[in-house]
Amino acid sequence: MSTKLLIGLKKDTVVLTPHQETWEIEGANICNKIKMVLGDDAVDVQHVGSTSIRSICAKPIIDVAVAVRSFDDIMKHDKELAENGIIYRKQDIPGQHLYRCGDFDHDIITHFIHVVIADSDAWHNYINFRDYLNSHLEDAKAYEQLKLELWSKYPEDRDSYVDGKKELVTELLAKAKKWAEMV
Repeated sequence: MSTKLLIGLKKDTVVLTPHQETWEIEGANICNKIKMVLGDDAVDVQHVGSTSIRSICAKPIIDVAVAVRSFDDIMKHDKELAENGIIYRKQDIPGQHLYRCGDFDHDIITHFIHVVIADSDAWHNYINFRDYLNSHLEDAKAYEQLKLELWSKYPEDRDSYVDGKKELVTELLAKAKKWAEMV
């Protein structure tokens, strides 16, 4: 019996679904694939984002953070990554490079791979946010509630959905940083 992988969304759309165990499995699978391709050039590779937070709904797109010492450490693997379905997209924000996986012929995105410098604020933000929300159910549920409200307003406008989360994400990142310093 085959199991359909429950990930992927059409570009620019927003759909939230309850947490799926398959997300954790797929997160581990893609992390392992990336580690195999990058070898020692990857300092660390971890499943992050809402699909890694067990208590909340999420867009069914797996986010992965990859820590490298230098962006050259990953760029030299672009061809091999592409051969494994991991395609370079762009430098989406300063200090981060974005790769993605999916069915591009049908405009479906299944994975976002965020490449950052090891031990940078960006790396710590990805890890702290995930770990904090997995440890603080009340804040996780507040984040989920906002996501649900934004989804109802912007089901076909992912940019507005993301922009609507910025204030709360900034607040949660500050809490997560403080919490991480104490644990």
